[in-house]
Amino acid sequence: MIQKLTIVLVVLVALSSCSSAISEKDKQAYTLKGKEIAEASFLALSTQLMEQMKAGGPAQAIPFCNEKAMPISDELSAKYEATIKRTSINVRNEQNAPSKRELEVMSEYQKLISEKKELKPIVELDADNKKHFYAPIILKANCLVCHGKENETVSVKTDSIIKSLYPNDKAVGYSEGDLRGIWSINFKN
Repeated sequence: MIQKLTIVLVVLVALSSCSSAISEKDKQAYTLKGKEIAEASFLALSTQLMEQMKAGGPAQAIPFCNEKAMPISDELSAKYEATIKRTSINVRNEQNAPSKRELEVMSEYQKLISEKKELKPIVELDADNKKHFYAPIILKANCLVCHGKENETVSVKTDSIIKSLYPNDKAVGYSEGDLRGIWSINFKN
């Protein structure tokens, strides 16, 4: 009797784990789709932000980012039928605070960086059995004006503008090539 019960339990566990696993084919497809969305989002945000930087420097770009970054992400979320989020351990906008899983992913990426290993996107099922994509955001040199080290690449004036719009800002102190955060994309279908 115990042996039959054990077999039934093993079969049930195997079946339930199969239903919550993601196939390699789906993983590859959602990795490509996630990369496409992250690249399109980066391009839309960075292009408009750079236009603002050219037009008026950080004094114009920071308020633009404060007002327009979330609506741009929301517009792209609707277009791609996905929830698009940029998050970090050190957030500037508290609306972008990381979830527990996002913190774990960033910790995994930090570990890979310390081990000098390649950072690759992650596709997995979340707690609601929806497909989720994570990819690292590596800081580029031109981002240091607003995310670099205070009194080195971030001027006192820029720092004061940032602090006026983001009083709890923690998104400074970075160097080129640092892990700034992650793209976190939840696919709606």
